[in-house]
Amino acid sequence: MDTLVDRQKILSERLGQAATITDPVDMERYCRDWHGDVATGAVAVLRPASAQEVSEAVRLCAELQLAIVPQGGNTGLALGGIPDNPSGQVVLSLERMNSIRAIMPDDFSAVVEAGCVLEAIKNEVEAAGCYFPLALGAQGSCQIGGNVSTNAGGINVLRYGMTRELVLGLEVVLADGTIWSGLSTLRKDNRGVDLKQLFIGAEGTMGIITAVAIKLLPQPEQIETAMLALPSVEAAMALYRRARRDCCDLMSAFELMRPEAFSFARMAYPDLPMPLSTEYPAYVLMELTGGGLVDVKALMEGFLTREMESGEVLDGVFAASRQQALNLWKVREGMNEGQAMYGPHLRTDLSVPLSQVAAYIEEASNAVARLMPDCLVAAYGHVGDGNIHFNILPPRGASPDEVAGRIKQGKTLLFDILDRFNGSISAEHGVGRLKRDDFEKRLPEAQKLMLHALKNALDPQGRLNPNCQISRSEHEISH
Repeated sequence: MDTLVDRQKILSERLGQAATITDPVDMERYCRDWHGDVATGAVAVLRPASAQEVSEAVRLCAELQLAIVPQGGNTGLALGGIPDNPSGQVVLSLERMNSIRAIMPDDFSAVVEAGCVLEAIKNEVEAAGCYFPLALGAQGSCQIGGNVSTNAGGINVLRYGMTRELVLGLEVVLADGTIWSGLSTLRKDNRGVDLKQLFIGAEGTMGIITAVAIKLLPQPEQIETAMLALPSVEAAMALYRRARRDCCDLMSAFELMRPEAFSFARMAYPDLPMPLSTEYPAYVLMELTGGGLVDVKALMEGFLTREMESGEVLDGVFAASRQQALNLWKVREGMNEGQAMYGPHLRTDLSVPLSQVAAYIEEASNAVARLMPDCLVAAYGHVGDGNIHFNILPPRGASPDEVAGRIKQGKTLLFDILDRFNGSISAEHGVGRLKRDDFEKRLPEAQKLMLHALKNALDPQGRLNPNCQISRSEHEISH
């Protein structure tokens, strides 16, 4: 087999200098996870500019017996886009495929390439009078291909669903280089099996997404935001049930936070004005959106007035301006950034049935306090859809080995409790390599057989993102 230098030379000659990076320094940002906890390497980073160039790269990698790790904006939290075999894998970045091919306001749809940054898509469709509701903290960096490949969630799942529910069609390069064009924008199409679903949430293990037909909606003309203080997490979930009933489908976000949220937010934004002067056991960030003839402000005011008068809500702030609303959201976003500044820690994206959110948080918090008393807990999330980010932060000053030990202990503790609640270890971040073993451990045999059958059918040589989601290394495949 060719040496590393030979392979790099062939890749550069056949794919072109603009599409091939081989300098280790230039490859660093593609081989390091978003938080900087993991850094690896690759034979090369490939940057094709079209579906045809992706196809050519896939075929060439097969010739050179190289596996491919597809990568979007590299903002993932499960190591799904980070290579784990530097001498046998290339990173295939979709960043140069960043064209918005078409926006069709009358059809409420658009076709965008996989490398389009989410925020750019949102801005372009807004200029056309439409709205794309996928909203993530990393939307200024993440790419739509990665969003689809991980079936990303975000703050608007409650109303608009996961990314899967916003995808109308896909263009995908298969493991043999075939380009499948399934970019239909039809809302109703019942012609047999919906093949695009094989690639949504598959994290590049079944094919490489190169373009997406997305669903658009009317632009919300009214956005009303409030932060509310409650006596407990149980009270917050009871509030959610009442809000879901009284505000109907106009509620687009319902975020739970506890007091530690403000401590982490201050780390990220020291000058951020705190919305409430008194500390409470639980907080909710709630948002209603709508347009047309519906008076969203009156609906929010009426709901909050009833809740305050009944004594169920202890305190609150109703945003009087868009800037004030953005400041409220900065608390939620800042707690993520503050935790990242804290250092390596256990990050989870769990989900449980809605009726069990409060019980899970209480049981898990008590278990951590009892068994890991020197660690901090940050429990928050998109609880309107059952998604809890239950994070455990080791004590500052701990050695790398001690930190790794706490993270492993915390993950085992949280996942064991989660199993009793019949929950999921991945609500929105994907499985990747980080949670692969935990995922496989919990796979029913029938589901495992189906997943391997699909992988064998679509990628018989095991070259697409090996060891992501399921343990299938390129070294285990007979050539």
